[in-house]
This record gives sequence, structure tokens and C-alpha cells, in this order.
Amino acid sequence: MDFKNGKELLALCEENNIKISEVMRQRECILGETSLPEIERQMRRVWEVMKASAKKAIKEPSKSMGGLIGGEAHLLANHLSSGKQICGNILSRGITYAMAVLEVNATMGVIVAAPTAGSSGIVPGLLLSLQEEHRLSEGSIMDALFNAAAIGYLAMRNATVAGAVGGCQAEVGVASAMAASAAVELLGGSPKQCLNAASTVLMNMLGLVCDPVGGLVEYPCQYRNATGVANALVAAELALSGVPQLIPFDEMLATMYSIGKRLPAELRETALGGCATTPTACAACNICN
Repeated sequence: MDFKNGKELLALCEENNIKISEVMRQRECILGETSLPEIERQMRRVWEVMKASAKKAIKEPSKSMGGLIGGEAHLLANHLSSGKQICGNILSRGITYAMAVLEVNATMGVIVAAPTAGSSGIVPGLLLSLQEEHRLSEGSIMDALFNAAAIGYLAMRNATVAGAVGGCQAEVGVASAMAASAAVELLGGSPKQCLNAASTVLMNMLGLVCDPVGGLVEYPCQYRNATGVANALVAAELALSGVPQLIPFDEMLATMYSIGKRLPAELRETALGGCATTPTACAACNICN
């Protein structure tokens, strides 16, 4: 059940008539020499931490270590409760949870790197929102997480998820691709549609730079997690509706990696370019003063 790229993953799904999540489950059991109950236990633990971090900052807002963010998720939750949101329940909840997770991360709380700390809010944000809106079972969420893990594994193997290597397109882009693919399987899409959604996400985020203010994983990271949820939702909707994706996931992943390596060092997590060098941002972080 091992696979090195998206093409091989789809072939395994087709040959065995199974979903991406099941391929990933079997791969983890076989290559990790771990029993299925133990693999399931570990993933349930991941989900519990994700849910806790998505809810914590809403109930207990606090200022981040760098002082750049804090309380945004609480404000969004209040706005959602007022009934005045313009994005609809799924997206509004998703961006609220995503920003909450980043706040927890920036206040040294417990999060799940999915695939990184700087992009940790996207997968739980979208999946928790979909679960609440569609009343999905915990079992179906486990499937979605294994699906997301397959996309993350392919990105790690064939490209990068590090902002220092590939920019924010690698961090937020891959996290959003993981969430989009997971959402498609969660809502009944085919393995091919899952990879179509993941490819669309990467296409929409090509060239996104990594420019953390003060070198801290706070701003604009938190805002980009919210955007990553929206990107994933759009890509999943396109895929589920049958809109085709011209460029296969493997090719889009390779393109993202190639672009990332061509980004100047100033735009790869060094805080020497982009948002990090604006006068207002420099004044806010007080590092250069």
C-alpha cells in the first residue's frame, strides 16, 4: 500500500476500490508495523487536540507572546453569533476556528502541526466547521484526517512544507490542499476529485511569500490560515461539482516547489521582506528599535 506520488495513490484506490483514507490507514499499519486500533487511537488523539485548540481561544482569548495577535477568534465568534456574518456558517466557523488555533499556538498552547505550526489552523478549522454544519460522525472525521495525511505525506516526500524553503505557499498552501482533499472525501467525492481539489488549492496559492512580522508565527500567519480555509472550501466545491482540473496534483506540487526555491531569501521566513518590513509592522514588533 505504499505510494510515492499522487498517480500511484490514485492507482491503489482504483485497483482496490477504496478511498484515499483507507490506503493511508493501511500504509501506516504496514510500514509502521503498528496495529489498526493503535493507529486509530493516535488519530483520535490528534483530533481531540485539534478540537480543543479550535475552541480554547474563543472562550479564553489571550495576547500572543509577541503581542501581535490575540482575541480575533473571540471577535469572529461574536460576529457569527450576531447572525450578521456574510460568509455563511461553514466558512465563518472555519475561519473562526482557524484563527483560534493560531492564537493558541502563539500563546504557547498545544496544537497539532498540520503540517506546520504556522498553518495548523486550516485542517481543524474546516473539518470542525463541516462536522458541526453537516452533523458528521467522529468516524467520518477520522477518515478525513487520514485523507489529509496522505496529501501531507506526498508534499513532504516530493516537495516541502517549510516556509523557509518554499514560502507560505508551502505551509499554508499544503495545509489548505490537505483540508480541501479531506473535505471532498468527507462529502462523498472520489479520490480523483480529492486530488483535483488539492491541485486547485496549490494553483491558487502559487508564489505566496513567507514574511512573518518580527520573525514570529503570528502575523500575517493567522490571517493566512483564515484565507487557507476559504481557499480549501472553494477548491472542494469546484471538485465536488465536477469542474475538472487540467494540471494533476503531482505536477502542481512540483511547480510549487520549483517556485519556492526561486523565491529570494527575504521572502522565505527571514522577516526581511514583505509584510515584515512595512513601517507599521516594524513599529509594532519593536524588535528593530
